[in-house]
Amino acid sequence: MSKRSLLTCGFLISFLFSAMLSVAQEDLSTPGGYLTHFSKQLESVNQTYMNYLSAVSHGKSARKVEKLRNKTLDIILTAKGEIAGTPGFKRDKTYRDAMVDYLKTTYFVFNEDYHKIVNMEEVAEQSYDSMEAYLLAQKLAGEKLKEAGEKQHEALKAFAVKNNVTLTDAKDDLDTKLETAGKLNDYYNKVYLIFFRSHKQDAYLTDAINKNNITAIEQSRNALETYATAGLEDIAAVGPYGSDATMVAACKNALNFYKELATQKMEPVTNFILANDNFTKLKKSFDVLPAARRTQLDVDNFNKAVADINKGSNAYNKANTEINKQRTDVLNNWNKAVKDFFDAQMPYAK
Repeated sequence: MSKRSLLTCGFLISFLFSAMLSVAQEDLSTPGGYLTHFSKQLESVNQTYMNYLSAVSHGKSARKVEKLRNKTLDIILTAKGEIAGTPGFKRDKTYRDAMVDYLKTTYFVFNEDYHKIVNMEEVAEQSYDSMEAYLLAQKLAGEKLKEAGEKQHEALKAFAVKNNVTLTDAKDDLDTKLETAGKLNDYYNKVYLIFFRSHKQDAYLTDAINKNNITAIEQSRNALETYATAGLEDIAAVGPYGSDATMVAACKNALNFYKELATQKMEPVTNFILANDNFTKLKKSFDVLPAARRTQLDVDNFNKAVADINKGSNAYNKANTEINKQRTDVLNNWNKAVKDFFDAQMPYAK
């Protein structure tokens, strides 16, 4: 499974509430110019961040992605320093300080929270619970940014009211892109968790098969059937992303495979493992019996067991080959769908 898809869900948190101002001049002696000064600082942060999102989502190299993340941190720090050095408006530092607090929180989340999230990524695929915790950590980090943005926005509105500045609700192109990125990430994470639960259970089933552990096979098979069945209901409830059903179709395709695997394709596998275990015991008893003491019935039973185990082995190998091919096709289809989905829906930075 492509690791690119996991990276994509790492940092899609929008910088909220960039204000469209009715004044374009950056004159710190006027309320509109004062706000425009701060707006330009936010714009530089947002644009650098959007460049980062675009690189992550469109499959750029890890080196380039990390370089852009570090650049985003640098821009946040630079903007914070520039804003902190700005005097208060008519000695009122309330809005300036709110902007500084907002960028402090933003820097902390990106530098500290996401550093922990990157470390969590290394173990996220080990279990469904780990993956859920990994995505939850991203969501909580995003909520910190949202809360900080809301406080900044309230300070902006208070400044505007106090100084008779008219703010518009219009969003520019960059605001729209960042908002789209956030919605896209939320949607993808829902679909991904539905997919991952069955995907991970399939890995447990494969491990049990490799260990010839019938008890573990049956437990994993039952769990896989349960998760795949529930997953098909869950993905139907999630539905497409607007008119784009790419992820829904890929998830359904995977879940149908997992359900069919659990309900229809395991019989030749379990039959062979049980038969092979019985044959091993029979062969051990036959080998320790001296040739002079072997009856024709002993020989006939052993020869029949050999024929049966060879037949079962052929069925087992055929089933395994078919399962592995279908599994590969399913995962290739999933990875392609993820790439196509983000290529189609994630905005490109200018």
